[in-house]
Amino acid sequence: MSHELEMVNGVAQMAFRESKGLPWHGLGTPVNDDMTPQEMMAAAGVDWSVKKVDQFIEMDGEKIYTGQQSLVRESDNAILTNVGKGWNPVQNAEAFDFFTEFVANGDMVMDTAGSLKDGKIVWALADIQDSFTLFGGDEVKGYLLFSNPHQYGKGIDIKFVMQRVVCNNTLTVALTEKGQPAVRLNHRSVFNPEKVKEILGISHNNINHFKETAEYLGSKQYNDKSFQEFLGKVFGTSNKEGVILTPTGERAMEIVESQPGHEYKKGSWWQAFNAVTFLTDHELGNNSDGRLASAWFGGNAKRKVDALNLAIEMAATA
Repeated sequence: MSHELEMVNGVAQMAFRESKGLPWHGLGTPVNDDMTPQEMMAAAGVDWSVKKVDQFIEMDGEKIYTGQQSLVRESDNAILTNVGKGWNPVQNAEAFDFFTEFVANGDMVMDTAGSLKDGKIVWALADIQDSFTLFGGDEVKGYLLFSNPHQYGKGIDIKFVMQRVVCNNTLTVALTEKGQPAVRLNHRSVFNPEKVKEILGISHNNINHFKETAEYLGSKQYNDKSFQEFLGKVFGTSNKEGVILTPTGERAMEIVESQPGHEYKKGSWWQAFNAVTFLTDHELGNNSDGRLASAWFGGNAKRKVDALNLAIEMAATA
């Protein structure tokens, strides 16, 4: 089985909070709940730095500067990506230091951290120790996710992530576009952690906003026609008329009444939305860490944003 998770000498470059149980594929180093961000970084094997190195070509025995640079991991001299002069790397230590004040004050607990795609994506996830329970038992917890890519074309992404406990769905980033703070930074600017904290405005209001949205979706019922239309827009259709769902859409229809947590608000737009999140987080893709990478950083992250916004829109006409 191939992994998106980086493996070094047979060891997964990841650390996870042991009190929560094994992570999505059982790999990584278990740690205690009282880890500092710096200790978490070391346990995950991402306590390395990067540097930019000029690129040259050799022509007629002469070295000629190409005008480009390589981003090199200093621990093993691995080339992670090729960049231009104006590209500013963010060191892993800077990313983990971002959490130091919050952890020291007891506002957050480091949850997981690690490296994907041979070091091209490093992440840190912290439990913000705030949650809510819907509909008599459907618990949703809040986290803060810091993605630090060492890859040209990928920006730093700092955002709140909501997780539905009953099934470990990442309801994620779903409010990024409408009300849920998130910060995306390209590597043309210098990382300013204090400015980022100001923009995020970390507060319980973010959790309350998502709770209100979830409760609204739970109060609105879909019918077969509207649910099929919803899935057609999320996953596409097999013909131009938009009548026949793709196999993925058909699978979502199958699981909506059997997915973990289906007993909460059956037939509601909350369950319709979660059919999408469960499918993308637990079934699509070739392996578990590939699904996670897509759910947090890739195409499925955007799909879930679009699915939530569409569910809100369609619920308004229910």
